[in-house]
Amino acid sequence: MSNQSPFGGRSPALFPVLPKGEVLATYATYYEAQEAVDQLAKADFPVKQLSIVGNDLKSVERVTGKLTWGRVALAGAASGAWLGVFFGLLFFIFSPAGAGLPFVLAAVLIGAGFGMLFGLVSYGLNRRRRDFTSTMQVIASNYQVIVESALVNRARNLLAGHVAELGAPAVPQPSEPPPAVPPAPTSRDDV
Repeated sequence: MSNQSPFGGRSPALFPVLPKGEVLATYATYYEAQEAVDQLAKADFPVKQLSIVGNDLKSVERVTGKLTWGRVALAGAASGAWLGVFFGLLFFIFSPAGAGLPFVLAAVLIGAGFGMLFGLVSYGLNRRRRDFTSTMQVIASNYQVIVESALVNRARNLLAGHVAELGAPAVPQPSEPPPAVPPAPTSRDDV
C-alpha cells in the first residue's frame, strides 16, 4: 500500500515501474512480508531501498449472502440515515437561527426514507441479474521483498539474526559460503 503525501510535489516516477534489485525473501502472505520489513526498520536498515511485490494476482469474490427485499430496504435506510446525520449536523452547526436536535432527527429520518426508496428501486431494476451480496479482493499467490543489490547481504544477515532470536534455525543464503567443518580427529591405532 502506498501513502502519497498531499504536500509533496510530483513523484520522480510518474508511471509505475517494477523495482530493481534482488529478492531478499518470498513469503506466502502480505503480513509476513510486512513483518520482515518491520524487523529491518527496527534494525535501522534503510527501508527506502525495499519493496514488497505481490506475484500472480487473483481477483477473489466471496459471496456473503442472498439479497432480499428486507435486506435491501434495511441497507438503503442505513446508508440514507448516515447521509441524513451528516446534513442534519451541518445545518445544526452552521444555522444562524440555531436549528435544534429535532431538526437533526428529522434529517436522519428523511435520509433513511430516501435511502430505502432508492435501494428498493435499484434492487427492483437489477433483481434477476444479481441476487446476492459479496466482497471483492485482489490477492497475490506470494509476496517478495526486493532490496537493492548492494544491501542484500546486510538485509539477509539482519533477518537471519531476528530468526535466530526467535529460536528458529537460521537458513543459510545461497550467496554465503557454507560453514567450515573441522576435520575429525584420527588416532594412530586406526592406521
